[in-house]
Amino acid sequence: MKAARIHAYGASSEIRIEDAPLPALADDDVLIRVVATSVNPVDWKIRKGYLKSFIPYEMPLIMGWDVSGIVEKIGPAVSRFKPGDAVYSRPDIVRNGAYAEYVAVREAEIAVKPATISHVEAASLPLVSITAWESLFTTAGLAKGQRVLIHAGAGGVGSIAVQLARAKGAHVTATASGPKVALVQSLGADEVIDYRSQDFSGVAKDMDVVFDTVGGEVQAKSWGVLKPGGMLVSITDRPSEDRARAEGKRAGFVFIGPNAPILTELAGMVDLGQVRPLIAAEYGLGDTAKAQDFSETGRATGKIVIYVGQP
Repeated sequence: MKAARIHAYGASSEIRIEDAPLPALADDDVLIRVVATSVNPVDWKIRKGYLKSFIPYEMPLIMGWDVSGIVEKIGPAVSRFKPGDAVYSRPDIVRNGAYAEYVAVREAEIAVKPATISHVEAASLPLVSITAWESLFTTAGLAKGQRVLIHAGAGGVGSIAVQLARAKGAHVTATASGPKVALVQSLGADEVIDYRSQDFSGVAKDMDVVFDTVGGEVQAKSWGVLKPGGMLVSITDRPSEDRARAEGKRAGFVFIGPNAPILTELAGMVDLGQVRPLIAAEYGLGDTAKAQDFSETGRATGKIVIYVGQP
């Protein structure tokens, strides 16, 4: 099969499009013929070696831990899927990923693809949607009627978070740059703060939850917009538990794994029109390095998708 692999950590020039062996299947594995995958910041962070002390990968490595495609073959212990099924997944990040024509994924990590969208759109959803869901609901416990501030509402994670929070019945405030304000409003935000012309910390107040996708100074300022007992949940820098206790607030940090039950619920929401994917750009497998370079700029509105093959 064709795959985009790296043989050493480094720049995007390390990515090679080359022949690779088909993945070996464990008893509970499903072999997925990849139609599309997508780029997440964790991909190029792994490529640069930022996570090598955390996850000791063997080289060569296939990146890409989002996939939408067709079941090609199943292991003997698989019972929920059969060849020909359309599926999507956020596979286990310690295994080879989906920048390839085929990927092996555990049955427990797979969900049926939403019926009303394409594979390209479906491939954009798993990692960011699980991230937003676990941050807002599992960790922060966001409920109907509560107030939430979502940073970078036009980004890959933020654009899904806005829609999920809206569907939950929360009052949604988001930050975005001026040209993207209307887009974030169309996703369901009740208020959008143009961070280029306004300091969100002087506008937002009495938030039950702040969802930080930026870190740094943005996170530091976010404490001030929370009400007592509110939670700051981040996917970038771990918020200070000491500061949370001192201010009578709560801190949360999320680093996700596979979660097929969330993807199953998400598929239902997509098919009901409650969540829509936001695609920033689409590349072919041969342009995987360019796709990662674009992701590194931090300027993508929505998700960057890599198209691999026909459905």
